[in-house]
Amino acid sequence: MENSSVAADFILLGMTDDAHLGILLFGTFLIIYVITVLGNLGLVVLIKTSPRLHTPMYFFLSNLSFLDVCFSSTITPKTLVNLLSKLQEVSFLECVTQMSLFIIFASTECNLLASMAFDRYVAICRPLLYHITMSRGRCLFLVAGCYFGGLMNMIAVTAALTQLSFCQPHFVPHFFCDIPPLLALACSDPWLTQTLVVGCGGFTLVTSIVVILISYVSILMTILAIPSAFGKQKAFSTCASHLTAVGLYYGTTMYTYLQPSRHGSQAGNQMVSVFYTMVIPLLNPLIYSLRNQEVKMALQKTLWNCS
Repeated sequence: MENSSVAADFILLGMTDDAHLGILLFGTFLIIYVITVLGNLGLVVLIKTSPRLHTPMYFFLSNLSFLDVCFSSTITPKTLVNLLSKLQEVSFLECVTQMSLFIIFASTECNLLASMAFDRYVAICRPLLYHITMSRGRCLFLVAGCYFGGLMNMIAVTAALTQLSFCQPHFVPHFFCDIPPLLALACSDPWLTQTLVVGCGGFTLVTSIVVILISYVSILMTILAIPSAFGKQKAFSTCASHLTAVGLYYGTTMYTYLQPSRHGSQAGNQMVSVFYTMVIPLLNPLIYSLRNQEVKMALQKTLWNCS
């Protein structure tokens, strides 16, 4: 093993060496990506053009859909190109750029899911103060804070990673430039980068989970105090979509990054990575539209007006 310059290229090992399977995966991921972009952007447009959806909850949802488009677009297009390429080579700059965008969008989505949980807490537990507490200015402040937190994570980790030197050969056992595979290739001491990754990622993960847990414990206690069964069902229905999205996103990311030892099968880790980078952005607009009467009614009205 010999030291290489920090600007050397990397070769992604990808998902498969089988050309026929690569074509099948290409077609599948292309369909997923197109539906993801159309579904999420369609939801953003629907929320923007429907006056009945101009509420804090749907403001956060439109930002979540925008994040899902950015998140998916960071990984999927390059993966599609690599599936049809014999040599899946990326430059150091391309690799760091992809990793940086991945960090900022993933961290921002964690923060945004926590903000959406707080919004549901205020709506159910403090309904009389909802419009005052969740004013437009405060919603903008929360969303800006979500992006700022993701940006700070990205700057800290990327700055530390670019100080490392890497060893030959530059084979990355993944289909995109993720942090753990890159750290495994470092010849110089990766302690500082690992510390920043654990510190920044852990802080974002722990704080967002704490906010979500506190919010939903308070929501559960409030719902249980509601005397009517219809009132309980209505309150639960407003949280079901968000809880589903939270469970899918945190479940897959925690499985990937919080394993005690990363000796699990490469294929298994890649399947989970495909799920949270490509499938979850596809599912989010379906989860929030199919389980939400207001979104369905707004969509029906928009389609009726168009026709």
